[in-house]
Amino acid sequence: MTTMLGSSTRSPTRSPTHRATRPASQHAAAPLESATLRTRDGHRVWYAVAGARDGVPVAVLHGGPGSGSQPGVLRLFDLSRFRVVLIDQRGTGVSTPHGSVRHNSTGYLIADLEAIRARLGFARWGVLGGSWGAALALAYAGQCPQSVTGVVMRGLFLTSAREVRGLFVASRKRAPRAWATLREAARCERPAQLVARCAATLRYGANPTRQRALAQAWRGYENEVLASAAPRHSAQRAAQRAAQRDAPRNARHNAHGARRATRKLIGKYRIQAHYLAHRCWLGETRLLSLARRAAAAGVPLAAVHGARDPVCPRGNLRRLGRAVPEARLEYVSAAGHLASDPALHARVAQALAAMFIPTVEEGRGMRRAA
Repeated sequence: MTTMLGSSTRSPTRSPTHRATRPASQHAAAPLESATLRTRDGHRVWYAVAGARDGVPVAVLHGGPGSGSQPGVLRLFDLSRFRVVLIDQRGTGVSTPHGSVRHNSTGYLIADLEAIRARLGFARWGVLGGSWGAALALAYAGQCPQSVTGVVMRGLFLTSAREVRGLFVASRKRAPRAWATLREAARCERPAQLVARCAATLRYGANPTRQRALAQAWRGYENEVLASAAPRHSAQRAAQRAAQRDAPRNARHNAHGARRATRKLIGKYRIQAHYLAHRCWLGETRLLSLARRAAAAGVPLAAVHGARDPVCPRGNLRRLGRAVPEARLEYVSAAGHLASDPALHARVAQALAAMFIPTVEEGRGMRRAA
């Protein structure tokens, strides 16, 4: 399969820095300074920076694909020692055009990361990625090891067809009613074709009523699968469900807000279906090859994985360990997939400190290339 990882996109044009446009309640704990990277192929990639100006730079890569960044991830960092960069990948979050799959593949995302790093003046930076973001982090480190000081991953996704089948076929046992609703919304007769049917339903120009129904059904199925990692009726299960809600809190009381939230969902799942249908332009063999390339270039890798993760198989860590024996790997017992899981959150925070804080003085010295 052809990959964009070896190609380059055209240079971005500059956009003036501006204050964050996200609701203040979403990042009240830490001020964000945001800006937009305008690319020559029509995308505007939103990013924001928080933390100490002389802190160790770390880019945060969100999951999905298509989910968008969450300012709550800043709680993983000691912001007196880190300089954290949140990035909404193409078509996600605040980036526009929202939900666009045009000029949107893994190679373009990697080029965007390099453009943002250069604009911010970082000679090198660390990378934190969760789920799909962990796969993107590995691909980026393998493609551009000279730009990366280290990679920390949570809930590793290896972009394999096996994992996609597991999520859309095998995991139906975790949420049979929600899965049946999703299959009905996609008008899919054969389970193996569910991702392809979702992609077809969410494409531009398709029936908007069917798109709304599919996006809501997909969200419902996703919530149920994620919640299945927690004990039934537990407070953790309720928290996991709440963490996955995409609609703003006031959408329940505002018809316009509800419509806007649904459009966001459609864009999110359009991108996710687009990436999954193409194995994220990676696939497990290529991704592990890129992990080996990063390690051979001296980039340290660390991965933390919930032992009860219902989305990314725990065997993914064994596969990474065989490919990169020197990688630091850790299972967290009784933890699931979400970064909001307290035990998983704590171990990821510790992995970040262990990876980057010992090099704080070196990081301060190289924080500005320009």
